Amino acid sequence: MKEEREKIAILGCGWLGLPLAKSLLTKGYEVKGSTTSESKLKVLKNAGISPFQIQLEAHQIIGTIEDFLKETDVLIIDIPPGLRKAISPTLEMTFVNKVKTLIPFIEKSCIQKVIFVSSTSVYGDSFPIVEITEETKPNPDTESGKQLVITETLLQSNPHFKTTVIRFGGLLGDDRHPIKFLAGRTNVENPDAPVNMIQREDCIGIIEEILKQVQHDNWEWNQTFNAIAPQHPTRKAYYHKKAEILNLPLPTFAEDSESKGKIISSKKVETILGYSFQKEI
Repeated sequence: MKEEREKIAILGCGWLGLPLAKSLLTKGYEVKGSTTSESKLKVLKNAGISPFQIQLEAHQIIGTIEDFLKETDVLIIDIPPGLRKAISPTLEMTFVNKVKTLIPFIEKSCIQKVIFVSSTSVYGDSFPIVEITEETKPNPDTESGKQLVITETLLQSNPHFKTTVIRFGGLLGDDRHPIKFLAGRTNVENPDAPVNMIQREDCIGIIEEILKQVQHDNWEWNQTFNAIAPQHPTRKAYYHKKAEILNLPLPTFAEDSESKGKIISSKKVETILGYSFQKEI
């Protein structure tokens, strides 16, 4: 007898959300996906994703959010805070207010489970460098990280649904690598800090592994996972190696001060989910 798959809604079919949606379709899930761009609706539809144009704003949602959430088992929220462009984000709490506007619509829907894509930016860098686990109290040193922590709490404390948070490290893919921005730069800080990164294929694999738990209820859903590849070379060693592989000019690092950073453990993903990382960084 064929196992019935959940109906998934992905809020934000961007760099991660779109390939995630495509992968879920191949595994038999019904997938709805949102985009802020009218021109991308056709891309979603052609991929077999039910397309919705939805724009979250601080005090309103533009688009048919009720239809997007209707008859859905799991909502995946994968929208970046985008606070680098914001004016006075501390005063506005831009990203937090967007999610606050969304929450009443989730409460009114039949959705009982939410996956929130967060970031390891909720942990600030430290000196000396220490290992970070899910038990470590967040201490963000960026506006984006601060608003992500507030948003995680908003979602996980809501009694109407259960939220699992995934904190991804630096996101890597064939079309996305930080060496392209660092190549040839001088005085790059923190040469001895460990890198904390993850390939897009593993992001997708971890989300799919969590979705499997929906069917089997093997663990309490309201959990937080740090999702980072288990390799942690230093920034200097890593970026020099990548520059050489891609035939790019080497960045030079500021060696005159001690490095601060963090090593983020992915042991919980490997033990609780039983997930094995597929790709090295």
